[in-house]
Amino acid sequence: MSITLNANVRSDMGKGASRRLRREKGQVPAIMFGGAKNKKPVALTLEHKDVFKAAESNAFYSSVLTINVDGKDEKAILKDMQRHPAKREIMHIDFQRVTKTNPINILVPIKFLNETSCPAVKVAGGRISHQMNEVVVTCLAADIPEFVAVDMQDVPVGGIVHLSDLETPKGVKIKALSTGAKNDTPIANIAAKRGGS
Repeated sequence: MSITLNANVRSDMGKGASRRLRREKGQVPAIMFGGAKNKKPVALTLEHKDVFKAAESNAFYSSVLTINVDGKDEKAILKDMQRHPAKREIMHIDFQRVTKTNPINILVPIKFLNETSCPAVKVAGGRISHQMNEVVVTCLAADIPEFVAVDMQDVPVGGIVHLSDLETPKGVKIKALSTGAKNDTPIANIAAKRGGS
């Protein structure tokens, strides 16, 4: 699924200007940075209703977006989005431009396979708990996976699944694992059923 958002370059800067954009014009202030070395960050505005609708889709957070800036398409990923603590309102967005050659870090969902059919659950009555449901991967924009999977089929009762057990496609690495084995954190476990082993 591809998502395209229209944006305009913003010249009116500062907190007061951002408040006016949100309150009077129904727009969201944003910034887009990164990409080729000589590209400067650019301040943008987007229609709040368009961003809010896009933000309801998982693809908004884990795929390359097309940001049409004053009629010119830019490829970018969402890096940060600030929501209002009490209202259904998006306050600010950070986009990072992507190129074909620069690896990016992006959050993707974890898909747990064979949870209901694994013997530890089906036969032994164990209960699966997830410690993580998404993970940051490093890859080229063209290689962003829809998800990374882990097979629970052979995990025993009492077994723990770690980041290193995730199955990543070619060219995709788990970012936390690139900084050492100490960051091979648990993502799921199967506990014994209550009242017995």
